[in-house]
Order: sequence, then structure tokens, then C-alpha cells
Amino acid sequence: MISKKTQYGLKALSFMAQREQQGPILIAEISSEKNIPIKFLEAILLDLKKAGLLDSKKGKGGGYYFAIPPAGIKVATVIRILDGPIALLPCASLNFYKKCEDCDEITCGLNHIMKEVRDASLSILENRTITDIAFT
Repeated sequence: MISKKTQYGLKALSFMAQREQQGPILIAEISSEKNIPIKFLEAILLDLKKAGLLDSKKGKGGGYYFAIPPAGIKVATVIRILDGPIALLPCASLNFYKKCEDCDEITCGLNHIMKEVRDASLSILENRTITDIAFT
């Protein structure tokens, strides 16, 4: 399962994509429209800004906006930024790999199955973008 943080992040990005032509969007507007606690949303958007997906402008007409077009932001990227690995086991992860202490990956059937699950999930998540979420 993805965390509430990632769910809120994807909802916020989807909302922003729908309103992208209107310029920077205030956190308060996203929070109100998507029913996301504002303090939690601030932390989420800051993480996405640090990762280079968003940027912000202060002052009148300020708010958050996309640093990368929403069509170029993969759902898998957002999940990794906000939740970490997509794989269900660390030994099956591509980007967050960690060897299990108590098994041999070569003969571990669970490892092989979890890699299949990871690959199936990635085949979807790497081919869907924020635009797909926003306009489906």
C-alpha cells in the first residue's frame, strides 16, 4: 500500500496539473480543494520541491508550480520520493536494494516472486504520469 503522504502528494499534483495554466497555486487552495491537512501538505510539497519536481514563488501571485511538466513526471518517481521503494522486499528493490540477512537470493523463491511483482507494478507506474492521473 502507498502511504497517505503519497496519496495526498499525487492528489495535490493532479490538482495542480488541472490548474497549471493558471500559474502558481497556493497551498491553502490545494488543501481546501483536496481536503489535505495544510501542515502535512506543506511538508509533501517541500519534499517534491527538493526533488526538483516543483518550484515556488513568494509574494503576490505566489505559490507552487511545476518545475517539470506534469506529463514528464512519472507516478513511480513520486512514489519513490515520498514513500521510498516500490518493491515489497528490500532484496527485490532496484533503487533501494538491501540484502536480506537470512536468505540466499539465488535460491529464494520469495525473492523471485517479489521481483516479478515489482516488475509488473513498474510496468504501469513508470508509464503513467501526473497528466494521466489529472485527466483520466
